[in-house]
Amino acid sequence: MHSQTLVMTAEQTKQAIEGDWVSIAAEVRPSIAKNADGSAKPFYLKRKFTYFAGDKFELEIFNFADAYGKVPMVKISLKGNVIWQGEHPIATGAQKVDFIADETYQVTPLIQGFADAMNQVASNGFDKWEVNSPQSILGKTFAPFGLAEGQIFAEYDLIYLFNDMLFWGARHVDGRGFDKEENRPTNLQIPMVKGK
Repeated sequence: MHSQTLVMTAEQTKQAIEGDWVSIAAEVRPSIAKNADGSAKPFYLKRKFTYFAGDKFELEIFNFADAYGKVPMVKISLKGNVIWQGEHPIATGAQKVDFIADETYQVTPLIQGFADAMNQVASNGFDKWEVNSPQSILGKTFAPFGLAEGQIFAEYDLIYLFNDMLFWGARHVDGRGFDKEENRPTNLQIPMVKGK
């Protein structure tokens, strides 16, 4: 006998993902920064994602200095729109989505070392970077994230809901972002679970 698998449409997925989703534990990504041997430096983070009816989203990313998520360095806050682009071939029911952070994109240093680093590499056009003081980088040149003046941050990603877990695309092993259609992910990331 073959078991029937429920395949969710984009509309059903939208309804099912409304609300808060959080990382299960600290997650690791390859970054575009390199170690001395040329390998990608690890990037440790936790995510809190909220999806709202009307294709709106909020995302908070906490970046950590350590693999266990005990030393927070920076909080990144994004708000904007989700554009649904049709089915993704990674898994039955997966959907291509574009996240457009066109409402909010803020960076908040959480330790002095990060604030000091931002004052070295991202001082032009910003107030002095200080711990727990958010600054908007929306539409501004921000070299640490590779953003140019007037650029609105967008990611060409995916959403896949499976067993009450929300998957996005896994980062490419070379650290490339999802900054254009050709870089849309082809693997699944560690999932998030419903938040409280």
